[in-house]
Amino acid sequence: MTEQATGAHHPQPRPRSGGQSAPVEHVTGAQSLIRSLEEVGADTVFGIPGGAILPAYDPLMDSTRVRHVLVRHEQGAGHAATGYAQATGRVGVCMATSGPGATNLVTPIADAHMDSVPMVAITGQVASKAIGTDAFQEADIVGITMPITKHNFLVTKAEDIPRVIAQAFHIASTGRPGPVLVDIAKDALQAKTTFSWPPTMDLPGYRPVTKPHAKQIREAAKLITAARRPVLYVGGGVIKARATAELKVLAELTGAPVTTTLMGLGAFPDSHELHVGMPGMHGSVTAVTALQKADLIVALGARFDDRVTGKLDSFAPYAKIVHADIDPAEIGKNRAADVPIVGDAREVLADLIQAVQREHAEGNRGDYSAWWKDLNRWRETYPLGYDQPGDGSLSPQQVIERIGQLAPEGTVFAAGVGQHQMWAAHFIQYDKPATWLNSGGAGTMGYAVPAAMGAKAGAPDRAVWAIDGDGCFQMTNQELTTCALNNIPIKVAIINNGALGMVRQWQTLFYNQRYSNTVLHSGPGAEAGEKSAGTRVPDFVKLSEAMGCYAIRCEDPADLDKVIEEANSINDRPVVVDFIVHEDAMVWPMVAAGTSNDEIMAARDVRPDFGDNEDD
Repeated sequence: MTEQATGAHHPQPRPRSGGQSAPVEHVTGAQSLIRSLEEVGADTVFGIPGGAILPAYDPLMDSTRVRHVLVRHEQGAGHAATGYAQATGRVGVCMATSGPGATNLVTPIADAHMDSVPMVAITGQVASKAIGTDAFQEADIVGITMPITKHNFLVTKAEDIPRVIAQAFHIASTGRPGPVLVDIAKDALQAKTTFSWPPTMDLPGYRPVTKPHAKQIREAAKLITAARRPVLYVGGGVIKARATAELKVLAELTGAPVTTTLMGLGAFPDSHELHVGMPGMHGSVTAVTALQKADLIVALGARFDDRVTGKLDSFAPYAKIVHADIDPAEIGKNRAADVPIVGDAREVLADLIQAVQREHAEGNRGDYSAWWKDLNRWRETYPLGYDQPGDGSLSPQQVIERIGQLAPEGTVFAAGVGQHQMWAAHFIQYDKPATWLNSGGAGTMGYAVPAAMGAKAGAPDRAVWAIDGDGCFQMTNQELTTCALNNIPIKVAIINNGALGMVRQWQTLFYNQRYSNTVLHSGPGAEAGEKSAGTRVPDFVKLSEAMGCYAIRCEDPADLDKVIEEANSINDRPVVVDFIVHEDAMVWPMVAAGTSNDEIMAARDVRPDFGDNEDD
């Protein structure tokens, strides 16, 4: 993926030619590290100092180009770097010390790896002679993170620091983006060295293919115009490639329906008439069924993951597959491709547009009228919706829907994981890329607050709402202190149903309503669902106020709009709203894990009736 395509605004270092000379500075390895970060264009680093990384924090204090945000937990630093990268398109940077500091970054590194987020994690390591001796605060973070990084480096010589940092940023932001770890021994940070820029980069084995093969493009265009029931299946890769304008052109040129995955929301406007929704376990009935009944699926920057396909051997049985991806390892991994295309999504789409135009010029144009008749019937019969609770309490879906409707133009939404994540995907309208941030691949609880913090730090002029659950919120809410002290005024909606909601939903449906260890507001002696003596433990309003936030509680539907508008009006500190919602609300539609997408339930005990006449 090109730098332009990934939106990486860092000036990438170029290999020096023989006649080029650069000014040489005499510095320590630590000073060389900070100078290197300045030169690659890093402007924000999220981190916490500690013994092994401490030498780097001294020159960091003098930098006028790199802002350091002191987080409260290294996991917060990693998710903040991810939120920064997803909101800005630039490489996110986090920093931690050796041992537990580095291992606390493992979860956000794995999260960034699953969601192809460009991130560089810099960790301190014990002195090079102590590596392998079980020294104090030693952990083999290079070994630990090898399966969950795009690449990683162990630096034991000060003179290697500029080259490694340049390579790390280049690898993280090109091809299929991903996290790169740079582990630097303490004595390398303390040693004297020289600094010159740009360094000579040597990456002989790293040559991402960005230009698609012309023959494959022609074959794909022929299939698109010959198909009767095509679907454009769009994943997060289209957003990473900055290819959303090209996608819109191709969709309107062909007239084919578009479905955008959880990671692809905003790649194509939700409001567009060609958009049929999100596919997957909790996707819209129309999107899930469109893929099942399709005779051609054009997958663009998507990976046929299990949440989209359901039971793989029954997924899209009638469909030929065109699979375009920057990562050749994804093509054919889960579903064999009839036309495999390796390339950057922006270049693939640009070439596909021209190829389809040539097919049209030759009189080959797809007739999808019967297909759209079916799609529109499913859309009208099984729209997304929800029931209001009968007891007059707040509906979580309505809360999230109204937050989306009342939010300022261009607001970025970050979600945790679980029911609130699915409701935020369904009931907020995403018409632009980089307005929806979530942990799609890893499903990391605790993602929302630090990711929102990183997004706001990277895009301070945009409003940022974190949609969080009461379970997720209790994992990383300490970063609200970071927000309050660093003038990062995010807004947080706690969708508080007093339970681990998605797990509780599964217990309701599949475990005979045996709510084992999913009730959050009661002690072990209390009955499931029973509030403990009228108290709230914790009291999120008091907790948020203690961390420097403005906090409100909302329990009455009549107050909903007033409370949201109050939250939107406060921009001098973080705002937390504790929405007390009904605990029995469920996410629908739903495909039960391990079953076929044909078994989709539109609501509880409601299976859509499609008939079989569409299957011919």
